[in-house]
Amino acid sequence: MKNKLVVAAYLLTLSAFGSLRSVNGQTVSPQLANDRIRLIWAKTARGFEGKQIQVKKGERWLTVGTPSGENTLLYAAEKPSDKPDTTFRDLTGAIFPSEKYHYQQVQWAESTNPVSLNKAGQAIHFFPQKADQITKNSIVFRQETEMATIVSEWMLDPTFASDIVVKQTITPKKAGYFSLASPTLTTISEQNLAWATVPGYFQGNKFQPNFALAYAYGHGIPTLPVIYRERCASTLSPMITTKNGVTIAVIPEPGLARDPWANDKITQIDWNIGLSHMNRKAQLSPTLYYPVLGEPKSALKAGEPISYTFRYSLTDGDWFKALNHAVYDVYRFKETLGLRQSKQSLTDRIEKMHHYLTDSKTSLWNIEEFEGKKIGAQSYLGGVVGSDKDAMKNSDYGAMWMLANATKDPLLTQNVLPYAENFKLAQQETGNSFFKGAPEGQYYLAKKKKFVEEWGEVVEPIGLTYYTMLDIGNMLLFEPNSTELKERLRFGADRLLTWQKPDGSWAVAYDRHTEKEIFKDILDVRPTFYGLIVAYRILKDPKYLAAARKGADWFLKNAIETGSYLGVCGDARYAPDFATGQSAQALLDLYDLTHDARYKTAAITAAKVYTSSIYTHPIASHQQKSVNGTPREDWEISQTGLSFEHGGIFGSATRHGPIQLCSHAGLFIRMYGLTKEPIFADMARAGAIGRDAFVDPKTSVASYYWQAMNRGAGPYPHHAWWQIGWLTDYLMAEAELRSIGKVTFPRGFVTPKVGPHQTYGFKAGMIYGQPATLLIQEGLVQPDSPVIDYILARSADQKKLYVVLQNNRAQSTKSKIQINPSVLKKNIASAKWLPTNETVAPDAISIDLPGFGQSVLEIDLQ
Repeated sequence: MKNKLVVAAYLLTLSAFGSLRSVNGQTVSPQLANDRIRLIWAKTARGFEGKQIQVKKGERWLTVGTPSGENTLLYAAEKPSDKPDTTFRDLTGAIFPSEKYHYQQVQWAESTNPVSLNKAGQAIHFFPQKADQITKNSIVFRQETEMATIVSEWMLDPTFASDIVVKQTITPKKAGYFSLASPTLTTISEQNLAWATVPGYFQGNKFQPNFALAYAYGHGIPTLPVIYRERCASTLSPMITTKNGVTIAVIPEPGLARDPWANDKITQIDWNIGLSHMNRKAQLSPTLYYPVLGEPKSALKAGEPISYTFRYSLTDGDWFKALNHAVYDVYRFKETLGLRQSKQSLTDRIEKMHHYLTDSKTSLWNIEEFEGKKIGAQSYLGGVVGSDKDAMKNSDYGAMWMLANATKDPLLTQNVLPYAENFKLAQQETGNSFFKGAPEGQYYLAKKKKFVEEWGEVVEPIGLTYYTMLDIGNMLLFEPNSTELKERLRFGADRLLTWQKPDGSWAVAYDRHTEKEIFKDILDVRPTFYGLIVAYRILKDPKYLAAARKGADWFLKNAIETGSYLGVCGDARYAPDFATGQSAQALLDLYDLTHDARYKTAAITAAKVYTSSIYTHPIASHQQKSVNGTPREDWEISQTGLSFEHGGIFGSATRHGPIQLCSHAGLFIRMYGLTKEPIFADMARAGAIGRDAFVDPKTSVASYYWQAMNRGAGPYPHHAWWQIGWLTDYLMAEAELRSIGKVTFPRGFVTPKVGPHQTYGFKAGMIYGQPATLLIQEGLVQPDSPVIDYILARSADQKKLYVVLQNNRAQSTKSKIQINPSVLKKNIASAKWLPTNETVAPDAISIDLPGFGQSVLEIDLQ
């Protein structure tokens, strides 16, 4: 609203001022300038061209690229075809993507049609012939073409000195399809390029000549001027950083892009605006397109005007500083966080999911005979090659062992854990073969009595890290004396050593039958090295740490420095995903072992990149909407704060939207503690809290994909374990942050596949200097407000109970706390607040916590 008022106020000045002034017979060049930026145009034979663009950085004025000022109008008499007419090949020469990746066929086709490739319609390039300097802070450019009249109204933003607000209007002279590009303010040469990104699609510091690699994976900057859709643009701001440390970004006015649930149905795939890192001529220059050629709003009649507003932002810093400006100042992310209110505490969700997972019917728990052993896992009804609705899978072994250890529930310790461990042992290849130590597959097909991989006869080194090293490693944290598990862990570690290439890297995958490396068109820019971190922590052999560092050093050069990451979902052909966030935690863990500052710096870099996997638009509100007949306010179903499974041009987010599995939340809280960058804490909290519209009220299990709303786990019952895992990691990270390190518990290893959340409960933590063991006990503590979460722990002699109370909303909260020691068959002797040691009556405990505040209670039991 503020931006619209600014433009409206500016337009009122149009009639009060005349054309460009003349001094000594010479027309004064139009310019916009303040104490931060300078833009100057000059009249040439072609029209008004950009002459100078500068940004003040410190005490110096820096030139930004090569000034241009060229405008582009796209026109088509008929609706452009939505069918692709170009074939692309990967680095090996194979047509991309192959037919077996049928989930990606529709997305690839629509992403390679003429409009997406920015070759549809007629491009009319021009420099405006008329310019009026209305005030010292505003200019109007006007151009008459055969097809339309184009008016561009420019104004310095009075609030943000580095921004220029532009309103463009097309008035057609004939009917047809029209699209107007934001003017090319300046172009950046490849030699002057430090970083380029369309958040959610790609980031990098160099061009990638192979189009499939650049477009599908973001491994380098596409050399074609492709137009991206807002559906996977996490933040609506294409941007380019120059080598002199200035970032130019283009940001559309809030409300211009599609709303993914505009009223009472999904509108995720609507396409209102186009975003690009290039103009139509393939020059590096962040560009917006509105309306998108061929989309409904682009069909105009003669004399029917259409307008849109955007802003150029010229930042005296890197892309991350520019991103923060778009997120906070333009799209008001902090305000949307303030709307979030939980109707069920995260702690209560964990306790309720405990019941869901110990009920074999709701959790779809199966026990099968396999080679003389009983193995247990949950049904998996998603896509698995060869499955006849008989696939089984376990997900988060760390969360399984944590919950069992913290509850001491025999339904877990006797009915689940032994069979899940047998599943893990049966899953691993132990014979003397090329694949010894690796898993045969992450899924078990009960009818065929065989383990299989998700999407074909492949074996991945990252799969070995996940399903051998991480799962067994997390079990060994709770069972440190298991010689069998240690032997199996060593099998996996030695296989990773064997497969590691001389440069420190690994193959993406091997063919199970030929044992030859496959997927040679992509590099394994994933945290495969993490498996050797696990091996070193458990087995203490220095060769594993040396190999982990070698792998991480390769990763720093080939992923961190270039912005290239790879995903772990086989059915998505490894489109970049949550493994990017996992990489950050992997590097932090390596830093903890080595104290090599390079790894901490790289971890922060990866985490910053992962903020580009979090939606920050549209601005959430109290607007009334309807979801499957249920009234909802917009903020309840907002995508802001949620992450992708995988974004980009053929990730699941293109259709399904983001996911509720916020594995990165704990990592982001830790990153905030390290960097003091508010965006990490705000994104973690926006993803974690107030998501009740996506939680099945019967089971407390959240849906996976955003578009499923509150339909629960659906075909993925094992996701409940991941949810328990990430919720615990988030709450523990918040406890440590808010207590300034006085409430802390040892962290285990990250979970396989879905992100960076880590395991707890295998060892006592510290609460204000006292050792305490994690406890999960339903009914022991009952706050009367659902925005109060709590963590429970007790002393080794079980005579002291600790209650860490946390306010999980931005507003202050008052709450009464009821303690029910009878569930522990104990009585309360006394209670006090830590660290003040102020006593409190056990039957009159109340708190008044500030936004995201914390109180810690110590209770003596008898």
